[in-house]
Formats: sequence, C-alpha cells, structure tokens
Amino acid sequence: MRLALLGRKIGMTQLFEDDNKAVAVTVVEVEPSVVVQIKREEKDGYNALQIGYHKIDKKRVSQPLQGHFKRAGVEPRRHLFEVRLDEVDKYTVGDEINVGIFQEKERIDISGNSRGLGFQGVMKRWNFAGGPASHGAHFHRKPGAVGMCVLPGRVIKGKKMPGHAGAKRVTMKRLQVIKVDKERNLIVVKGSTPGTLNSLLQLRKSHD
Repeated sequence: MRLALLGRKIGMTQLFEDDNKAVAVTVVEVEPSVVVQIKREEKDGYNALQIGYHKIDKKRVSQPLQGHFKRAGVEPRRHLFEVRLDEVDKYTVGDEINVGIFQEKERIDISGNSRGLGFQGVMKRWNFAGGPASHGAHFHRKPGAVGMCVLPGRVIKGKKMPGHAGAKRVTMKRLQVIKVDKERNLIVVKGSTPGTLNSLLQLRKSHD
C-alpha cells in the first residue's frame, strides 16, 4: 500500500536535461493535504487514511461534513479521499502531508479522468479501419453488421459501437519525477498526464 496525494494539473512545458535534450513535462500543483480520519482494521475492517485536499469556506460544505471536519479539528476541504496503508499508526489526525513525499528521479503513477471527446463513431472511438474511400463506395465510416443472424438474434454485450468517447479513469504508470518544488507546492513529471487543464490528478509512488 502506497501513500497518495491529489494535485491540480497546471499545464505542460519543456525542460532541458543534462545532455541539452528537450523533454516535454507536466507541471502539477500539489497543495498540502491533511489527515481527516484514520481507519483501523479492528473498528472499520481495514487500515486507511482519509485525506482532505484544497481548503474551502465552510459555508460551501454541507452540515454533516462540517461536523466531520469539526470533530477532526481541521479546516474544511473540498475533496476527501481514502488511501489504504498497512501502517497508519505513525499518522495522527491533523497531520499535514505535502509534495515532499516525492523525490526527484523516482517513478510515480498518476491517475485522472481523460479528456472527454463527446459522441464519436467507431473509427475514432475504436480505431476501426473503415471502408473504401473512393467514389462509388457506400461504406465509408460505418461499423458494418452488428447482428448475429437468426441465433441468437441480438447484439451481444460489449460490442464496439459508436458512443461517448473519453472521460474515463486513466492511470499512467512509472512517470519520472523531474523536479520537486516544496516552496511552491509544485511537482514536474516527464511526459503527459491524463485530463485537461485544472483537472484533478492522484499521484502515488510506483512499485519498485
């Protein structure tokens, strides 16, 4: 079990490595998070930390959540998420966790919702080849037959069809950390990450 933090995708830029080779990087702002609740196996059935991210005015939080944060003695947060850990005893409610848990050159996994593409056909959504593009053809970008003849006489579940593309949970594994700026709560990783600008990302250390 590995500790994870939430961050906000600021954007992409490029940096130069030691050999003067330009590499594309993604900048993620990781505000300090706070431990709101500690769950233990004896009481809850599993060990986990409930972590709050991004401070928010208590007026914008429901009354049940206001009581939850007040009981923990922490300021209200916009996002609450759980991280399962084997060792939770070394943490206490109110502990602050920042981007300092990550180090340069190490590998991390980043999860987020991919960019939504709206309704798409099978060629863009599933990479179908399509039909002939020449004149006279009546089959250009259609999916083709989807039925099952007489038996079973229906479209099977899971058939690749036109529909909503994107907006799915995506995890990119073993991205290299290029730079960690603790003062500005920034982390720079090599390559691209899921989501659009200002989208929420979850960062955790990769398995060795």
